[in-house]
Amino acid sequence: MGVLTKRIAVLPGDGIGPEVCTEAIKVLEAVSERFGHQFELDVQLMGACAIDATGDPLPESTLQACFEADAILLGAIGDPKYDNNPAAKVRPEQGLLRLRKSLGLFANIRPVTAYDVLLEHSPLKADRIQGADMLIYRELTGGIYFGEKGRTADGAYDHCTYTREEIVRIAHLAFQSATTRRNKLTLVDKANVLETSRLWREVVQQIAPEYPSVAVDYLFVDNAAMQMILNPKQFDVILTENMFGDIISDEASVIAGSLGLLPSASVGETAAMFEPIHGSYPQAKGKGIANPIATILSVAMMLEHFGMQEEADLVKEAVDYTLDKNVLTPELRADHPFTTEQVGAFIANYVQEGGESFRHLKNIEIGISTII
Repeated sequence: MGVLTKRIAVLPGDGIGPEVCTEAIKVLEAVSERFGHQFELDVQLMGACAIDATGDPLPESTLQACFEADAILLGAIGDPKYDNNPAAKVRPEQGLLRLRKSLGLFANIRPVTAYDVLLEHSPLKADRIQGADMLIYRELTGGIYFGEKGRTADGAYDHCTYTREEIVRIAHLAFQSATTRRNKLTLVDKANVLETSRLWREVVQQIAPEYPSVAVDYLFVDNAAMQMILNPKQFDVILTENMFGDIISDEASVIAGSLGLLPSASVGETAAMFEPIHGSYPQAKGKGIANPIATILSVAMMLEHFGMQEEADLVKEAVDYTLDKNVLTPELRADHPFTTEQVGAFIANYVQEGGESFRHLKNIEIGISTII
């Protein structure tokens, strides 16, 4: 692949967001130096920091920067002063929902991997989760979260609606992805009860013949939640609607042993946003203990989105090596942990050296000390 120039809107956000974004940008810069690509970064406010500065969680200038970018890198949003105040009229999360809707980000994609060296950190038994490697496609702009809602004299309602087109566009993405993995797709629904789920199943059954190599199975969401604990290795690509996806992807995140390892992408027809799945973790702000790996893996997903597969693979290889060498922040290494900045520097240097020469350092501790 030739040298490319890409414009990236960076929304560091709140809490540990700016710290983990700083490390992810180091890795992007390492990719740039090694492969010659140019990444133009446009840093903007979003979340609680944007409310504090402008009164709006998603200022117009930020939205405009996102429209003009080839991709968006988001840190994390949220602040206790808004979370703990039910009377707050303006909340950081409103900015995120509005951003997804404005950019038409209809598919949320979450890889979940059980890394061998970290199996002990999961609350689940190692033999259950070893080898688990799945990709969850969650529909992001339809369903019950966006349906008509309201109160009646003595009750409340939330309408769940889906159009055929909303299901078709994400189903194709999930099927295409399955053809590059292990050729298995699981639709998670509740078609024994819900009419919207019956439509999902109908559409997937109509599309399936276009992907003859992909084996499709169907699980009711309650059974899928149980199977995620009993035998997560059975899953390859999971496709599901908004609320089920919200719940099942959080359940799956426990397999990895740390939220600090899990990246995500939200894509639309023209826009794409990449972010770690963890929150803003305000208690850790400024302490240098936040794990930057989820954000760095989100950058790897961004590189894949740009068609930079070799570059993305090198970033993922660098993360594997970092886990293998136990260069980890406190939640994964209680004794003599490394800082956010040290983990980021270690990964960035691996990428910059191209892996080979980095691994040949006589003593990895020397390697770490020369970097840090």
